[in-house]
Amino acid sequence: MTDATLLSDFVRFGAQRAPAATALTHGDQHTRYGELDAAVQGFAAGLMALGLQRAERVAIYLEKRAETVVASFGSAAAGTVFVPLNPMLKPEQVAYILQDCGVRLLVTSPDRLALLAPVLAQCPALRHLVLTAPASGAAADGALPVTLWTDLLQAPARAGHRVIDTDMVAILYTSGSTGRPKGVVLSHRNMVAGAKSVASYLENGPEDTLLAALPLSFDAGFSQLTTGFHSGARVVLLNYLMPRDVLKAMERERVTGLTAVPPLYIQLTALEWPAAIDQHLRYFANTGGRMPRETLMALRQRAPSARPFLMYGLTEAFRSTYLPPDEVDRRPDSIGRAIPNAEILVLREDGSECAPEEPGELVHRGALVGMGYWGDAEKTAERYKPLPAGTGGREAGLQIPELAVFSGDTVRRDAEGFLYFIGRRDEMMKTSGYRVSPTEVEEVLYATRLVGECVAFGVDHATLGQAIQVIATAPDGSATVDVPALLAECRRRMPAYMVPAGVATQPGPLPRNPNGKIDRKLLSTEWLAAADQAGG
Repeated sequence: MTDATLLSDFVRFGAQRAPAATALTHGDQHTRYGELDAAVQGFAAGLMALGLQRAERVAIYLEKRAETVVASFGSAAAGTVFVPLNPMLKPEQVAYILQDCGVRLLVTSPDRLALLAPVLAQCPALRHLVLTAPASGAAADGALPVTLWTDLLQAPARAGHRVIDTDMVAILYTSGSTGRPKGVVLSHRNMVAGAKSVASYLENGPEDTLLAALPLSFDAGFSQLTTGFHSGARVVLLNYLMPRDVLKAMERERVTGLTAVPPLYIQLTALEWPAAIDQHLRYFANTGGRMPRETLMALRQRAPSARPFLMYGLTEAFRSTYLPPDEVDRRPDSIGRAIPNAEILVLREDGSECAPEEPGELVHRGALVGMGYWGDAEKTAERYKPLPAGTGGREAGLQIPELAVFSGDTVRRDAEGFLYFIGRRDEMMKTSGYRVSPTEVEEVLYATRLVGECVAFGVDHATLGQAIQVIATAPDGSATVDVPALLAECRRRMPAYMVPAGVATQPGPLPRNPNGKIDRKLLSTEWLAAADQAGG
């Protein structure tokens, strides 16, 4: 069978292989591959009937449900570009994204449309609304034409625009550490190559059931769909309110693969796991930051039969590294080595390669390197840069430049080629002349078992340069954080320059950004504002 080159090929080829196999589960709703492919092709035909042109943007503002998946892959099949919006975004944030990339068509629900009604006038490029159900009241009286989902899928069959694998297929908006979110443009090749690479080392197959717990607007969340469909697996869509809902879904659906971010894993390890989960969970994978060692140990105790995959990635190049499970005992702090079909370099500021154990910037080259930030040449030039001659596979005789992603993350590589995350350059703290990673501080705090969740950040200090401030929640089963005991443990486990100057406590859980990570930027901004007010 022809190998997939375009994103929608995953669904089409899955339907050809096993049309009766279940592709999606959402609650009590099960969608077979044949049914999913028919819906994807129907959505694409509907877009063509509405007159959407090649590469025009289609935004999807829905929770995880079958229509979200159909609209994403249907947009790709039509030759348009899908823009998945995190359902937790507020109307003003949605309006910014709709404006920023000139969205032409919006897929949403009546309830969400009612929330957006006051801001849609700020989106001049928007021409069409597709609703999952009929709207009533003010939401039905808008100026834009509305097409019902069921009507759209009844359009006569029609081929989409012709595209190739280097054409853009999606724009994923990342929260970033400062300013407005940035739209990372991804091609069909980026997403297809990423799915094939990850599915190969996770050994995904038709017998797998993958739990999509992360937002589909997050690259690692959408990856559950692409790796699952590439492998002929079943993907379970879960919109959870409490971490316990994740465990219930894992038990009920007999999930074999779970990918999540460290904050969710921290919450999950505070709960009792049903014994049945270990009977079918084949692996758990981490992304979105370094897994605290204590959390990793707790996960392995709760699911001893599952293989742990520690991964590192960034939206600009999707996935960069993974640590094979058989290396976890020897290198629990490592983010591994390059995934298949990618090369990861550790470079100095002058572009030369670092020696073993020398900290440098992680640089990713290969088929997964994205197409830049939508409409932002300056930020694109900061992150996507030409590789210097003589670096990696770049020989001096090559005349056409190759762009790689310069991650902004500081890592080191050991003598055997395994990588270790040190910290984000824009989050590194400079205290007493030392550069300190907040994640390194947090790792020690978690190891004390005296906190539930925590973040560390630097605040200006007259003599230290920056002092290290921590915000923490109480550990499970405790009402408060024992701050004196925590600081005593820090002094015992850390060099003096790393010991936090202050520990503030608050009820948990700590706030998350749209991708589910603890929002360090928000917490530090709020803490500084409160400190300024108290001082004033």
